[in-house]
Amino acid sequence: MSNARDSHSLCKQASNYLKRQSRLRPQFAMVLGSGFQAALSHMDVDVEIPYGKLPGFLSVGVSGHVGRLVIGTLGGLPVIVLKGRTHYYEGYDMDQITFPVRALSEYGIRNLLLTNAAGGINRKFRPGDLMVIEDHINLMGVNPLRGPGVFGVPRFVDLTDVYDESMRNLLIQAGKKTKLRTFKGIYLAVSGPSYETPAEIRAYGRLGADAVGMSTVPEAIVARQCGIKVAGLSCITNLGAGISKTPLSHQEVLAMAEQQKTKIAQFIKTFCELYAKG
Repeated sequence: MSNARDSHSLCKQASNYLKRQSRLRPQFAMVLGSGFQAALSHMDVDVEIPYGKLPGFLSVGVSGHVGRLVIGTLGGLPVIVLKGRTHYYEGYDMDQITFPVRALSEYGIRNLLLTNAAGGINRKFRPGDLMVIEDHINLMGVNPLRGPGVFGVPRFVDLTDVYDESMRNLLIQAGKKTKLRTFKGIYLAVSGPSYETPAEIRAYGRLGADAVGMSTVPEAIVARQCGIKVAGLSCITNLGAGISKTPLSHQEVLAMAEQQKTKIAQFIKTFCELYAKG
């Protein structure tokens, strides 16, 4: 996107396109990262659209990420679901990978759940656990708000409370109801795509991080700039380098996601039910 005006125009185009596809008008959305794609198994789908048909959306090039937008109801809650995301390590600019969040804001989304697969740093974590993100550390080396200011939103965004407490509590409740090991913790974001060294994992632990991943933080920052309330959820698919006894691989991440998919799908449905009641 060459400038903020072009981006805003594409946001409007994407929003108008989505409103023509479905009569539903969700105010809640979620982005499904690796490990969460099966969450739609309980969804009553109204319409499903490949990203390639949506103005401003990029095709997804990472296995475990489908690249489709779904509108429907889940647990009685009208919702927009983004199945997969693009990543900074794929070579895109920050404004490109966060564009879907700005388009959702233009559409009218007011609450957003961001999910991801992450490596565990906290020694209490085991593969398959879930971590509700309480706060984050951005070590991606770039901020998505860098560049020309965007009209109508603040230039300098307060990140004191990025992750909404009420939604965090609902995620913890969902963990209890579904009997999934669910913790609270700090998510540290790096650019990737290489996994971390054992020395880096030790350093991140000393900084206060409980898990590490390669996404979510840019989307969360842009969502807060747009006035969207944010919740974050990590599936601990592997343990960090130096903690894990096996070499790290994307295949390991996908295998754990596949193993946990039924439980995670029930977790997300339960969260939506709790959210709808609130």
